[in-house]
Amino acid sequence: MPDNFEDFLQIRRFLKERIQRDYTTFRGHEKERENIRQLLQRTAEMAESNSLLLIGPRGAGKTTLINAVLTDLLNNPDFIQNTLIVHLNGYLYTDDKLALKSITIQMQLENACDGKVFGSFAENLAFLLECLKSGNKRSKSVVFILEEFDLFCAHHNQTLLYNLFDVSQSAQAPICILGLTCRLDVIELLEKRVKSRFSHRQVFLFPNAGDVSFYMKLFEILLKIPNENELKKHAKRVASLKLLQSDELTFHRNHYDPGKYKFKKRITEHWNNHIDTLLQHTNVKQALQNLFEFDVSEAGLKIFIFRLIAQLQNCPGKNEITSEQITQLMSSYSNDSKVEILCGLSVLEICLIIAIKHHSEIYDRDPFNFEIIYTRFNKFANISSSMQGIERGVILKAFEHLRNLELLLPIGSCNSSSKVQKEFEMHKLALTFGQIQQAVQRYQVLPTEVTQWSQSSII
Repeated sequence: MPDNFEDFLQIRRFLKERIQRDYTTFRGHEKERENIRQLLQRTAEMAESNSLLLIGPRGAGKTTLINAVLTDLLNNPDFIQNTLIVHLNGYLYTDDKLALKSITIQMQLENACDGKVFGSFAENLAFLLECLKSGNKRSKSVVFILEEFDLFCAHHNQTLLYNLFDVSQSAQAPICILGLTCRLDVIELLEKRVKSRFSHRQVFLFPNAGDVSFYMKLFEILLKIPNENELKKHAKRVASLKLLQSDELTFHRNHYDPGKYKFKKRITEHWNNHIDTLLQHTNVKQALQNLFEFDVSEAGLKIFIFRLIAQLQNCPGKNEITSEQITQLMSSYSNDSKVEILCGLSVLEICLIIAIKHHSEIYDRDPFNFEIIYTRFNKFANISSSMQGIERGVILKAFEHLRNLELLLPIGSCNSSSKVQKEFEMHKLALTFGQIQQAVQRYQVLPTEVTQWSQSSII
């Protein structure tokens, strides 16, 4: 427990700032990180021209990955001296004229105009291309970071993209084009002439959806206070951001400063020991497992932790995070409409959902049809005292009701020429296992044998 109000405020402020304003710490995806780092390093040191698309869903960490790589390269004097960074966002620069104006300013080409006044987009573009093409292998490298790359594809004739890729392919001046987008089909948005000049180098960034242990370790890291050496190391890394000379990139100006925090060793040890003890609780592990099924992204976990930290108060019993707080906060996430729908189903329909859950667990969420689930349900019904003697037609009707509620989603062709019998039509489950388990626990007067069946597929 913190000694006084100032210690408590410092811990809470540090944890909040690290979650909200740490723009350069990227965890995992080492292969992708090294790929991009080497690409930028070759552009700066060997004057290579490259182009690359970084593709991934929103919140996966694409921008943070680029920020982390740029921060890593600030330790390289060649990169600082030989590289200009041009940052463009598709939401801000809605046409090529605005983008060109920003490129001219970020490349510090205003002095090269010699008092010229450019009235048209064509003149601006010709001037920029002349400046780029007049360079050689000893010229400064230019790194173009295009966020929301798919929006640049919507610009008229894709003139800007065409000329940038053309300069990159012709190796007239060392430039590197990094496009960030959440569109998996972004290549198809490029015109043929643009596509032919793109290197087709793509890096895909997806959250680590298969490793819940990494997720729990991340929860521990974000809640623990680093020791003095770790704080100094991180403060040195953040201090190097001053070398990044760019008016468009703002993360180095808004980044939190770990150097201004100093914690007493006893307080740090007590807080970290409390977090270790907290993570040993079974209900905390279960809550994190449910959160992992709800949202696997680091951004979602940070929001969850921030809401926990916001509940801390400087009074006995409320100045430390408890397992009850975590469980209660998680219940607000999982208390969704689908759980309410499940609680309103009949016992037969709940049994079908449990049969589908067991099938999905055993066969790694493979598609299923009514016949598969009917066979699995029958095995349970034959030894059950409450579910025997139910006719097949009634069970089929219950299965169709689940489909009408969109708890089961049909997959496959919808063409009339390829109709199949409804008993053999393939479906997939539109629920998480955590939602089903919660519904079983909350369901009123559910037979004990059904509850026991939901916990184990062994009959």
